[in-house]
Order: sequence, then C-alpha cells, then structure tokens
Amino acid sequence: MRVSWMSRVLSWVAAALVGGVYGVAGTIGHSVMWGPIPVGLIVASVACAAILIAVRALTHDRGAAVAAGLGMIAMVVVISGAGPGGSVVVPDSLTGRIWTYVVAGIVLLVVAWPSIARTPVRAEAPITAEPEVRES
Repeated sequence: MRVSWMSRVLSWVAAALVGGVYGVAGTIGHSVMWGPIPVGLIVASVACAAILIAVRALTHDRGAAVAAGLGMIAMVVVISGAGPGGSVVVPDSLTGRIWTYVVAGIVLLVVAWPSIARTPVRAEAPITAEPEVRES
C-alpha cells in the first residue's frame, strides 16, 4: 500500500505537535528534585525517549521521528529563554544544561537507530530430494 504525500505530511505535523507537547512537559518538570535525586530529569527523559520510540515504531517512518524530535527541541529552546515577565523556566544550572543535551541526544539516538525491518533477507538454495551420484 502506497501512502500519499498528504497523509505523510499530516503525520509529520502531528508528530511535531506531539513532540512539542512532550518537550514542554519535560522542560517544565525536569527541575523536580527528590533530595539529591533528579526525579524530574529522569522521568522527563524516559517520557521523551518513549514517545520518540513509539512514533518511530508505529509510523515506520524516520521522518515522523525527526519531526517529533524537532518539535521537542524547538519547544525546549523556545521556553528556555527569559519570558516577557522575566521568568526563566530552564535556569542556567547543571540540571538545565543536562536537560538540553539529553533531549538532543535522545532525538539523535532514536532517529539514527537503524531500521531492523529493512535488513536484507538471505535467500537459501532449494534442497533437493537426493544428491546425484556420479560414477567415474
């Protein structure tokens, strides 16, 4: 079954929106700490990785994973700066820097992962019933 270009573009737009939502949610929640444990960073990283893997696995399209990753990175960059009131969602701290690089690394890893479904299938020679005996 061949997919039309319009449905492919719509899936990319939907993937970018989903990635953007996860990027915003992860960026807001990444700074939650439970004592010395960065729970927010761990949960946000796992959630972003899970949605990117799900998009890649369900659509069988690397372009959709790229779109979701770009939406995620775009939202991290957009809300990382100072807002109009001067508030900053991602402070210039170790956790904020780690979050920025973790998102980019997850996107790179999921997009660059090779597709298992497209590995070549090795054809085997048919087996004959009995080997042919030659006399010399």
